[in-house]
Amino acid sequence: MTNHYTLSLNPKSADDADPQAQPMLEQARASLGMVPNMYANLANSPGLLSTYLHGYECFRQDSGFTPAEQEVVFLTVSRENGCHYCMAAHSVIADTQSKVPKEVTDAIRDGSEIPDAKLAAVSTFARAMFQSRGLPQQDDVQAFLDAGYTERHVLEVVLAIAVKTISNYANHLFDTEVDKPFAGRAWKG
Repeated sequence: MTNHYTLSLNPKSADDADPQAQPMLEQARASLGMVPNMYANLANSPGLLSTYLHGYECFRQDSGFTPAEQEVVFLTVSRENGCHYCMAAHSVIADTQSKVPKEVTDAIRDGSEIPDAKLAAVSTFARAMFQSRGLPQQDDVQAFLDAGYTERHVLEVVLAIAVKTISNYANHLFDTEVDKPFAGRAWKG
């Protein structure tokens, strides 16, 4: 086990957060019925919380990926980053909202072969982009395009990596506790 630094900042609520973060936390409670622990931690930096929420929403609304494909990208990047919080949260979202087949989610969680060719292609490409730090090989891109994706999708994977880097790194720094609704899909890595 590594001995990494953990921030000592306390999670924020709409009552004690910076005035810039308060409306974001209130909106989260209104739309999700709760303020996820990750959001409460991100609220220590209103700019970070705002950037995360805006990028996440843009990816969800405008990426051109299906909800299942979006979840596969988020899970793949979170696994690559070793984020226990996002692996649990996105596994639950995959199971309950994005309708990712459980065997696909479990394959990503376990690091095994994904039993759906198109979802495997998006996961493989997201991993290639992550591991190459945005310098994929021609063959990586061609395989992604051959699977039915476009160069626009390449850029949307960059957006997803950016969003997940914000959340994954912040979760590492806070050692964010997995919220109860996500605990059934806890992941140890």
